Amino acid sequence: MEVLEMKYAVTGATGKFGRSVINYLVGQLEQGELVALVRNTAKAAQMLPQGVEIRQADYNDEKGLEQALGGIDRLLFISSLPSEEHSRQEQHFNVIEAAKKAGIKFIAYTSFPHADQAQSPLSADHKATEQALATSGLNYSLLRNNWYLENELDLIKGALTGQPFTYSAQNGRVGWALEREYAEGAARVLLSSQPKKIYEFSGQPLTFKELATAVAAVSVHQFEVLALDDNEYKKRLVHQGLPEQVAEVFIMIQTLIRNGELAHPSKDLEEVLGRQLMPLKKAIQEATH
Repeated sequence: MEVLEMKYAVTGATGKFGRSVINYLVGQLEQGELVALVRNTAKAAQMLPQGVEIRQADYNDEKGLEQALGGIDRLLFISSLPSEEHSRQEQHFNVIEAAKKAGIKFIAYTSFPHADQAQSPLSADHKATEQALATSGLNYSLLRNNWYLENELDLIKGALTGQPFTYSAQNGRVGWALEREYAEGAARVLLSSQPKKIYEFSGQPLTFKELATAVAAVSVHQFEVLALDDNEYKKRLVHQGLPEQVAEVFIMIQTLIRNGELAHPSKDLEEVLGRQLMPLKKAIQEATH
């Protein structure tokens, strides 16, 4: 009996997360089974492994997305970066509509921790996307990713050179893990024959003070650890050259952490990976080299 080939696709495949997914899947799939969906095909051809089929697809072009998804069975839908002209919600709805019309059999979507309950403005587009998937008629899994350790790289690298380690999240906890670990988790769900509906992907929730202790353990320089209020933290960010609007985003993130939105413990990521996550000190060393 003929075995039908399954085709897998990944959106946003030239982003760091997407490239990590592609690099993992290349080792798991046969030639012709993997498709990278990208805006810039020339850029993708230079960045992605040989043998990966590259198709042009733009989150802002529903018709083009539908064409690019032709013949695809299973899709990893990596959440977009919104543009000034197009909202993330609009972009995400385009992907879902295109997937419906293209006959996609399964979507795994990278979402926000406990997006159905989260209150932060950062979660709003993810909540709307989850609701759209729930009413789409598509089979799907929600990959609710906590925070990448790499999100704190500027803070960590500064401390490693002796600069103050500053934050305003108080004792709020974050489930940091390496971005590549989240990416491999997403790839494994995409390949799974019996995926769960919801995965709360996270590392062990830790405070910024605990993160600072781990940074100090691998640093050759001493540094101050400063737990500030939001106003003082914002002043420091602006003084360091950040535009005020960007500093406001930093404050919003510190606020959602302080409010416990990233503090939910879960073993889902370790269970999907089939191993423990990289210990924090080793993860810091990997992320900073």
